Amino acid sequence: MFNRPRLLTALAASTFLAQSACGGSGGDRPDNQLRRGIGATPDSLDPQQSEGTWANDVIGDMFIGLTTENAASEPIPGVAERWETSEDGLTWTFYLRQSNWSDGTPLTAHDFVFAFRRLLDPTTVGAVYASLQYPIKNAQAINGGQMPTDQLGVTALDDYTLQVELEYPAPYLPGLFKHYTAFPLPRHVVEEHGDNWTSPENIVVNGPYKLVEWRTGDFIRSVKNPEFFDADSLCFEEVVYYTASDHDAMVRLAQAGQIDMNNSFPTGRLQDTEEKLPGWPRTEPMLATTYVVANQTREPFDDVRVRRALAMAMDREYITGSILQGGENPTYSFVPPTIAGYPDHAEFSWKDMPRDERLAEAQSLLSEAGFGPDNPLEFEYQYRATGNNPRIAPVLQANWSDIADWVRPAIRQMETQALYNSLQNSDYALSDAAWLADYNDAYNFLYLMDSGTGPMNYGRYNNPAYDEALRASNLELDPAKRAELLKAAEQILLDDVAAMPLLNTVTQEIIDPNLTGVIDNPERIHRARFMCRASMQQE
Repeated sequence: MFNRPRLLTALAASTFLAQSACGGSGGDRPDNQLRRGIGATPDSLDPQQSEGTWANDVIGDMFIGLTTENAASEPIPGVAERWETSEDGLTWTFYLRQSNWSDGTPLTAHDFVFAFRRLLDPTTVGAVYASLQYPIKNAQAINGGQMPTDQLGVTALDDYTLQVELEYPAPYLPGLFKHYTAFPLPRHVVEEHGDNWTSPENIVVNGPYKLVEWRTGDFIRSVKNPEFFDADSLCFEEVVYYTASDHDAMVRLAQAGQIDMNNSFPTGRLQDTEEKLPGWPRTEPMLATTYVVANQTREPFDDVRVRRALAMAMDREYITGSILQGGENPTYSFVPPTIAGYPDHAEFSWKDMPRDERLAEAQSLLSEAGFGPDNPLEFEYQYRATGNNPRIAPVLQANWSDIADWVRPAIRQMETQALYNSLQNSDYALSDAAWLADYNDAYNFLYLMDSGTGPMNYGRYNNPAYDEALRASNLELDPAKRAELLKAAEQILLDDVAAMPLLNTVTQEIIDPNLTGVIDNPERIHRARFMCRASMQQE
């Protein structure tokens, strides 16, 4: 495991990062080098042992799956030039282009078979997103240790033809397969170097850029991969990713001409950032939900009355309208409102109840659960150190305290990756969390609460009725009927308060207006292979 990113609190420290990354004396960035801030340090650059948008920013520049994304993050052919689907939607056949790994070794369908089997092998440590690929035939049973990996529904019909069999129709599969859990792996390198296969001296990739340097807590640097099948289209020779979470420092770097983009600007300071960097800030709706999750394996959060009381006390409108003021929307649903093919959402039944009535009901629920002056409700709420979360946490603390003076929440700030590690290990009581869509479909949010999902089911929610509703949706081929079944599942989730949705987020990025190929999209995915500088294109 790598060290956590240290905060950069002065321009001098930021300048040092720029100097160390390019080996020069600072100043303007070289034209052939893209520099971007990603906000945190990845735990790993192994596509199967990574998580978070910050890791995806790097890994997605190094690997290409069967499908990939265009600049707008829409699924397009990747290693697979085309594919066919059986009439029942259960068998997909992918026809691969002839391409090479960065060491010149041919990439074949067998590399995908190896990668999918490794991902779902229960002995693969750190594959927390394995459940994302459960639509593949036998994937869940294999991941649960009930079947051998060779029973997985992924078969190499020949070196350049891959057949994927599914448990149920998944019309969103092209979007799912552009996710990094579906990337191929170089078997010859993984087997030779084991866990060290992603170190700069060993790594072999099939994407546009290859890792060459990683200074923990400072930056990650990749260079153009000449073996990439579309290498001639690349504008930048190098990409440097800064892992600093101090967005003030990144704004200063941008002002000094030393970075091209950063995945956030200082929270609540859109106008100030616009004045410092005219034309740089961008805010757009995202397919993302920020929520509070309770560990339902611990008392008292195993009691739905306690969870409902806390959810009712959260003042979403005040947080988004008076505290954040950045375009975020309060939400009483788990699935974002702009998700494709899902026009009618479920909502908390008490959404329209006035706040004073909500607080009274919350107090009554907690009293029924056995809490009061002689037995106060005391708990700790943990939250991420990044983004708006430090501004939200004390407001939530006050919201919960408003229920009664015997409700006594404490709050604790944590580094982002450490917080998510605690969620996956059930080592918490109440926590901040968020989910950004991996593909544009309601199931990508709702599958999180399936009892078989594993570590990504942070609260360890378990309701057979919910699981069955999801399974029914997976078997339904009619899109409208499928949407209704998903809505029924979401309503069960909300009635059980498996999660406490708070708000739908917006992008808050800074991007050099002279940087082309960066298209706003609700998944906030921007790949370096599409980017260039206007000045370079004019040459």
